[in-house]
Amino acid sequence: MSNQTVSPGALLAGRYRIAELLAEIDGARVWRAVDEVLSRAVVVDVLPVGDPRTNLLFDAARRAAAAADPRFLRVLDCDMFEGVTYCVREWAGGRPLERMLASGPLTGQQAGWLAREVSEALENLHRIGHAHGSISPSTVVVTDAGAIKVVGLATEAALRSSGPGTAEQDVHALGQLLYASLTGRWPDTTPAWGLQPAPLEHGRLMSPRQVRAGVPRSLDDICDRLLADPPRHHTPPITSAAGLSAALSGVVGSSHEPPNQMDETVQVAQHHGSIDDATQVVPQAPPPALDPAPAYQSSNGHAETAPYAPVEPRPAARRQTPPPSNGNGGRRRAADEPKPKGGWGGRILILLAILALLSVVAMAQFLLKGGLNSGQNDDPGTGGKPSASSTPKPTASGAAAKIVGAKDFDPEPAGNGEEHPDDVPKTYDGKTSTVWETQSYNNKPNFGGQKPGVGIIYDLGALTPVSKVVVTLEGDGTSLEIRVPKGDDKTTSPAAVNGWEPIATEADQPEGAVTLTPSAPTETRYVMVWLTKIPKESGSKYRGTIAEVSIQK
Repeated sequence: MSNQTVSPGALLAGRYRIAELLAEIDGARVWRAVDEVLSRAVVVDVLPVGDPRTNLLFDAARRAAAAADPRFLRVLDCDMFEGVTYCVREWAGGRPLERMLASGPLTGQQAGWLAREVSEALENLHRIGHAHGSISPSTVVVTDAGAIKVVGLATEAALRSSGPGTAEQDVHALGQLLYASLTGRWPDTTPAWGLQPAPLEHGRLMSPRQVRAGVPRSLDDICDRLLADPPRHHTPPITSAAGLSAALSGVVGSSHEPPNQMDETVQVAQHHGSIDDATQVVPQAPPPALDPAPAYQSSNGHAETAPYAPVEPRPAARRQTPPPSNGNGGRRRAADEPKPKGGWGGRILILLAILALLSVVAMAQFLLKGGLNSGQNDDPGTGGKPSASSTPKPTASGAAAKIVGAKDFDPEPAGNGEEHPDDVPKTYDGKTSTVWETQSYNNKPNFGGQKPGVGIIYDLGALTPVSKVVVTLEGDGTSLEIRVPKGDDKTTSPAAVNGWEPIATEADQPEGAVTLTPSAPTETRYVMVWLTKIPKESGSKYRGTIAEVSIQK
């Protein structure tokens, strides 16, 4: 027997009935088969006669057999038959992460939970001195019950001739997987696993929060500590699975129960590409057979066992109550059923009468309004000019005011004169994925007790009515004010803090958009967003972050 003669219907080693080809990796073939002794589906890796990877596969199978964590799919058998080397692995029905990300990123809770499950499995594996060697979106599967399974332990690396790998490589690969799950982008300079490469900024990988709005800051920091060299904000890197498990447990908890709807894998991602809002139903997988339905082919040979085509949900048909009978076989009109109306001629006459009446009313209103306006403008006491009391006050239009410029505000002596001035334009670029941050402060949320606050001054170009200001924040626990110049001159930007007066205040705000509304109509050229308390970053560090500011007339 040769690799080419192993085909659907063939019986391998007198036990494994070959069903379908799942993948081909550098000449090695991955098949779905049926173990006829135990009547169960399995995956069989087959190497051609004389393949140099034979010893690598045998060694990988032995290492895989030492793993006891149930999240790894086991190696069941590895041998030679008529010159052909084969390795039999467990089968698990579900969806590879590669397939799920083709529909869009996961939610933060789902991505963090999935990564923590894989990390804990790797932690147990690394403890006995072994590595997986090929962690990727194709080797992580979400089963029909919502559990996480890691396929190809050691054997995937052997088939790809990539070496056994190291624990550090596993952790870095899992960092890439977490980044991809949060953003739907691959953290490299080239596409991979069906994903486009993540964007760079000044030659550095953009953080998940910069790529996709709504990524939790805690997971953003974990990604940065896994992938950045060095990490931002001088935080220590994460280099071990144990350290990653601990960090993720602090964010998503330690429960092994799947988060909301992660276990409902019969649903297809639909809303914003996220699997947590799916509403479409997918049929369950059929039992093993020699003529299975077409399956999604993952690059590692793991296939979905059901045709994951979305089924349009249909509203339930409303049962129609039969009309009551009049006892003579005829239909009896219900008491509340409308009686037949007259013909079209009568309807047209009624419509014309209504139109004529509306025209008369409109004309009367026009004449009355004109008379009142004429009386006001021709008042001899004002010389035909409107009185001072009729001068309009600033009114809210709801339209966004145009910001023509902005600068950070950290006045001396308490401040050093600047707080990341180059990032200020990011607060009004229309993107919540780009942010301005304060400096990092120690020990206290009130800027370490060193200063009353810091802020950003926005220039509207001219006196402009301001009805409200919407500030999108990151991190929980921010206190902030909206300030304008004191006194009557609102066209000059004061250089000192005491030259500004607050017109709206919000304290201890959670992450997200905060609306601040002045207590009275305000017209000004300059508007300052002033932070007085900032969120905790990590340890004893505090930092404020503004993602977007919108000033409305």
